[in-house]
Amino acid sequence: MSPRLLGPVAVVLAALATMLPPRTRAAGSSRTHAPRARIGLVFDVGGRGDKSFNDSAYEGLMRAERELDVEVRYLEPASTEDREAALRLFASQKMDLVIGVGFIFSSDVDAVARSYPSVHFACVDYAPSGAMPANVLGLAFREEEGSFLVGAAAGLLTKTENVGFVGGMTIPLIRKFEAGYTAGAHATCPACTVQAAYAGATPDAFKDPAKGKLLAIGEASAGADVIFHASGSTGHGVFEGAKEMHVLAIGVDADQHDDMPGVVVTSMIKRVDVAVFDAIEDVLAGRFHGGMRALGLADHAVDWVHEGPHASGLPPAVVARVEALRERVARGEIVVPTDR
Repeated sequence: MSPRLLGPVAVVLAALATMLPPRTRAAGSSRTHAPRARIGLVFDVGGRGDKSFNDSAYEGLMRAERELDVEVRYLEPASTEDREAALRLFASQKMDLVIGVGFIFSSDVDAVARSYPSVHFACVDYAPSGAMPANVLGLAFREEEGSFLVGAAAGLLTKTENVGFVGGMTIPLIRKFEAGYTAGAHATCPACTVQAAYAGATPDAFKDPAKGKLLAIGEASAGADVIFHASGSTGHGVFEGAKEMHVLAIGVDADQHDDMPGVVVTSMIKRVDVAVFDAIEDVLAGRFHGGMRALGLADHAVDWVHEGPHASGLPPAVVARVEALRERVARGEIVVPTDR
């Protein structure tokens, strides 16, 4: 049975214990000793299989299972109330670390963490709304820095001096992607027009490929010939629109080349897997501390695809120029804006 939360919360909580046998380090193997730690992870909107944000978190969890001898469990909530229910389930089972993947977990993580002060919690893209509980680690990224790199590439690749951005939900987090992309495009193409559009104002904006396709077609029709998305699975529609309009697209969070070969020219990489793995490692090493942790280019936590076969559409001169800019950002010589 798929470990997906369904139905009313009361029913969900009653059923989950039988739905979630612990994963072992190797498929089909039986554990003969106690794990070093037990980790519970709850996925973001869009869930596993998004080939982006959630899949990156999953890779970090599976790496920890393989390399750190931990027991892992994971859930994919179907609604808002299910998110908190899933966190509470893992906390009630006295997991050593409970991870929420995505900014929409922030308030839920805070509430559950206060109820279970002896359990460690981590939240990817955590957005504090007040005093943080002492047992919460907020994981944040300098998305604007990675977006700056792909924006610089877009500015060098465009033939129309017109590039596009498609965001998911209109929130400060996604505005950071837009701001960095815009700054990067203007760094290499000062005359460039940067179009920006968003799929919506609710979390559903991250799982609406049909809307993504319409937005991409609209931007391409208005002249954009390179389009970057930061919109979760909505981005699959962006790629379809870019293909239909014969323009280039840029992926996000993970290497999305295989989603649309020949269309996706590069991707902005956000190493959610590294953040998840490091948080688990901190628990094992006894160095877990609550508070915010921000990760950027200097931490190798954001990047762009510029090597190997998936970067074959990037001319060497483009790679060299963007990499030179990367060094300046990493050294602090260029401060990338977080809002337009």
